[in-house]
Amino acid sequence: MNTSRLTSLYASSGPFASVTLDVSHDNENGEHEHELRVRAACEELSAAGAPDDVVKEVSARLGELVSEPAPVSRTVVATTDGVLFDEVSHSRVDQPTVGWGPLPDVLTWVQHQDSTTHFVLAIVDHEGGDVAVYDSDVPDPEEEKTVRGETNHVHKVPVGGWSALRYQHVTENVWARNAEAVADEVVSHVRAGHRLVLLAGDPQSKPIVQERLSSTPATVVELETGTRAEDGGDEALQQAIREALLEHVVTERVELSHTLKDRLGRDDAVATGVHDIADAFVRGQVDTLLIDPQAAAEKTLDPSDHPGLAFGPMTLAQPVRADLALVAAAVTTGADVRVGPSAAMGGAPVAALLRWNQDAVGTDAS
Repeated sequence: MNTSRLTSLYASSGPFASVTLDVSHDNENGEHEHELRVRAACEELSAAGAPDDVVKEVSARLGELVSEPAPVSRTVVATTDGVLFDEVSHSRVDQPTVGWGPLPDVLTWVQHQDSTTHFVLAIVDHEGGDVAVYDSDVPDPEEEKTVRGETNHVHKVPVGGWSALRYQHVTENVWARNAEAVADEVVSHVRAGHRLVLLAGDPQSKPIVQERLSSTPATVVELETGTRAEDGGDEALQQAIREALLEHVVTERVELSHTLKDRLGRDDAVATGVHDIADAFVRGQVDTLLIDPQAAAEKTLDPSDHPGLAFGPMTLAQPVRADLALVAAAVTTGADVRVGPSAAMGGAPVAALLRWNQDAVGTDAS
C-alpha cells in the first residue's frame, strides 16, 4: 500500500496514543456494547500512561457512532496536540489494539488497507458516461461524476442515400467526442494516483476510452457486461466487478511473491531481517517493505545501532518494537508497505525490495 495517507501522522514528535477498536453496533445491544468497548480501551490507555486530556480526545472520537454496516473498526491516533489520525475500516477487530508510546501503532489499519483495492469504474455509452472512484472495502463511491456528452445526432436513423452516410459520420463523431470526454475524466483520476480502471458500457465506445488510456500508467480491465442502468441494480455488473477485483489482487500478490523469490534466489536488490532492512533505510534503498505484523512485533530495534535511521521529528532513545519502527521509516522515506506471511519471506519477519543492490546488504532472519 502507498503510505502517503500516513505522512502527516509521522510529522508529529509524539508520544502517541493509538487505539484500534471494533465499533460495530449491529444488534439491539450494540450501542451499549460499543460504549463498554470504548471505556475499556480508554482505561487501558490511561493505565499505559497517557495524559487525561489525550484520553478524553480519544474517548470522544471513538464514542461517536459510525453509521455504516458491520463489521466496522476504527483507528484513532492522538497526541497532546489532538487527534492526528482517524480512519474507519470495514473489518472486525476481535482484540483491541491500545498503546501509548514514542511511535504510533497503525499496523492493524495498514494490514486491512493492504487487502483493499482503490479503483476507477467507468461506464461509457453514446451519450457520455459515469465515472466513480471506489474502495473495494465499501460499496459506495468516494467520488462520482456523470459526464454528459452531446445529445444532438447521438442516435442513428434509417435514412437511405448519401445523406444517410453523412448523418452516420456525424453521429459517430458525436459518440467519439462523448467517449473522449469520459476518458478525460478517467485520466484525471489516474493522474491523481488511481492505477486500476474497470471499464464497462457500450462496445463501440469502450475502445475509444481504452485507446486514450493506453499512454497512461493505468491498468485497464474491460468488463464484458455493464451499462448505465437507471435503477443501479445491475447484478451482472456487480459480479463482473467482484471477479475483476479478485483476479487483480491475486495477480498482484503472485507477481510480488515471484519478484521477492527471484531476488532472494539471486541475492539481488533485496534484504531480509530487521537489522539489514534498518540499514537499507539509512541508505535510502528501500522501495517496498514487506512485513508480517505479528512476527515483526516480537522483534525490537534499537535506533542507536543504526545512526541516521529517520522517523520524522521524533527522537527514540531506547529500543522499540520493530514493526512500529520499520513502518515509521517506510512512511518517512516514502516506501510502500505490503503485508504477508514470514514463510513467504524465507522465514524472516520482514523483507524489503531495494531500489538498487549493494554487496554490503546481506540477509538474516532476526
